[in-house]
Amino acid sequence: MLQVRKTIAVCLFTTMVMPATIAGAEVSRGYSIPLIDLSGEASRQVVVDREPGQYLGHPSTVLLEDGKTMLIVYPKGHGRGAIICKRSVDGGLTWSDRLPTPSSWGSSLETPTIHRVVDAAGKRRLILFSGLYPIRMSASEDDGATWTELAPIGSFGGVVAMSSVVDLRTGPGHYMALFHDDGRFLRGGTADLRGTRAGKAWRFFVYQTNSTDGGLTWTVPAPIATLPDADLCEPGAVRSPDGKQIAVLLRENRRKHNSYVVFTNDEGSSWSPPRELPGALTGDRHTARYAPDGRLFISFRDTTLESPSRGDWVAWVGTYDDIVQGREGQYRVRLMDNRKSSDCAYPPVEVLPDGTVVTTTYGHWTEGEMPYIVSVRLKLAELDSRH
Repeated sequence: MLQVRKTIAVCLFTTMVMPATIAGAEVSRGYSIPLIDLSGEASRQVVVDREPGQYLGHPSTVLLEDGKTMLIVYPKGHGRGAIICKRSVDGGLTWSDRLPTPSSWGSSLETPTIHRVVDAAGKRRLILFSGLYPIRMSASEDDGATWTELAPIGSFGGVVAMSSVVDLRTGPGHYMALFHDDGRFLRGGTADLRGTRAGKAWRFFVYQTNSTDGGLTWTVPAPIATLPDADLCEPGAVRSPDGKQIAVLLRENRRKHNSYVVFTNDEGSSWSPPRELPGALTGDRHTARYAPDGRLFISFRDTTLESPSRGDWVAWVGTYDDIVQGREGQYRVRLMDNRKSSDCAYPPVEVLPDGTVVTTTYGHWTEGEMPYIVSVRLKLAELDSRH
């Protein structure tokens, strides 16, 4: 079932025309938009899983087409560890016990991610990725009731695979998946693009790999973004409201700069150079969804260089055009207060048919305890009057 596609995807670094207001603009290391604090509102919080003495982290969710069935996967450990799966049938208000999983899920070495894909014949499947070397994938064609064992998708590896999967408009069943590598695991790619740091191979690249068969097979990865003085990683993709452009928000892992963004106007065939984002959108592992009114809700770990909620789980509310134009957006939301450094918030986001945002992540929510998984529920209309 899981075969390696030999086609090599060719993605070029090209310069796109971006709004003139961006050129040469200074970016703030902090932000001036309001911060709404929901961290103390326990009525919004749903505990998904908690185990005394056990680290639970880095979740990924998917909302099925009925608008109420959700699946969540997360590792029993920090990034690596046996993958746990649970199901909700009421939009995340309650969760099942831990579900049976394939034996190979116990050997996961990296943060798992789960995605919905549909092939050209309309066959729906769920796919789950587990990264490092090699990147492996498991698939389900019965909405998560049964799964294949994890199997390599190619002779290459990577980190946080796949942090985004985008439905492409190049044809039915066409998808683009995005991940990053820091020079340790990508083998058999289009070129050896590793740089050096302190005499060792070490340079971050963001890669894309494509599928034309509904996620069954994937092309050899091709690079879409890198910088010599910044470590770009954990790509979070969002399509423009008119469908003509895809923006990818990027973590900056050296902690010297704000987060970055790149754009494609041709479904990933070419990409703009990386551009620094405002401080208001600076963070790790951005996950974006549109609210019913067309605004974006983007959830992430706050790593803004100057922020009262630095290290906490936060969200940003604004428009896609704010991202394009380099504006700060409308407001930020402190979702929960992380009690230990910045170890929290790889946060998936789902939007229910009634406009309820359900965003979920791990964190040190109780002083002195191991991290556990919590959801926060909200509607933007509830927040608009509070800033």
